[in-house]
Order: sequence, then C-alpha cells, then structure tokens
Amino acid sequence: MSEDLLVKHCSPTLAGLKTGNLFNCACSSEKEAVNFVNTYNKILSKKGIKLILLNYSNNRALLYLYRKNKLKSDLSTPYAEFLLRMQGYNSIDVESCIAQLKRRVKTSREFPHEIGLFLGYPPEDVYGFICNKGACSKCTGCWKVYGDEKEALKKFAKFKKCSRIYYLKWKQGFSLEKLTVSA
Repeated sequence: MSEDLLVKHCSPTLAGLKTGNLFNCACSSEKEAVNFVNTYNKILSKKGIKLILLNYSNNRALLYLYRKNKLKSDLSTPYAEFLLRMQGYNSIDVESCIAQLKRRVKTSREFPHEIGLFLGYPPEDVYGFICNKGACSKCTGCWKVYGDEKEALKKFAKFKKCSRIYYLKWKQGFSLEKLTVSA
C-alpha cells in the first residue's frame, strides 16, 4: 500500500471535484490496511476528507476516500434518499449509511450498486444501472450513464485531466497534503 495509490486513484476527490473514490489494493494483513487508513486520515481529515477500509479479504483491501460534506449533500437529495431506502437503508445520516454500506459490501452476494451514490454519481445513473442490471447505458466512463450523457462526458474528461495532472505533480514532489484541496 502506498501514497502513490491514493494519488493515482483518488485525485478527483483530493481536488474537490468528486464526492468519493474507491480503490482495491494488495495488502499483507488487515492490520496493515488499518494502519494505512489511520496514517492518511491524520493528513486528510484536516482537509475534510476521510479514508475508510470498506472490506478486507484475501490479502486485498477495499478503500473508500470521501468528502464528508459532499457526501452528506449528495445523500440528502430526494432521489438519493429514495434509492437508499429502496436498498434497505434506514437513515440518510452519513455515518449510518457508511456502516450499512460496509455491511452490504461484506455480506451481499452482489456488489451493492448504490455505492455509486457514495462516489458522487448522479442518482438517475445509479437507478438506471440497478434497474437495467448494467445493460442499455447511453455511454460508459467512470460509471455507466443512463441520464445526462453530455454532462457525464464533461465530468469524465475533467476527472481524467485532474488525475493526469495530480499524478504528474505528485511525481514532481508535491506532497499529498499540498495537492489536497480543503473542504
């Protein structure tokens, strides 16, 4: 596990463009994953960002980096609240929702598709994915698009450019703390 992975996979969240990012990485133990999370939360929490371990299995850690204020805003829309309730969530409180998501990741046979809401995907695209079982999308980029294709394509380009620039800056010696935009 390395800082390199955070910059490579989470630049749009670090830059404040996106609610959250998810990434999977090799890890020798759950303790190592927890230590990694704790280390980076000391740096990132000052900027309104949190890193959590969603799941650990077979020497792989599934990590979720998010901006709490953006997530709170995203989950409080009527459409997002409807989708969460449809998936069995009892509350739209951020901590409760994340705890429920962690349970669903660990116990569900399928990956919980409502996770798109936690990543900042438009609710209509999350709903479209769930209803169509991933088929019949208008286009695919960071997610499958069922709603506003034009807007999604703009976001995909923005996220890709951000990731490229952030990784280049990080390779040039910019620290994670310097690259991370405050909430």
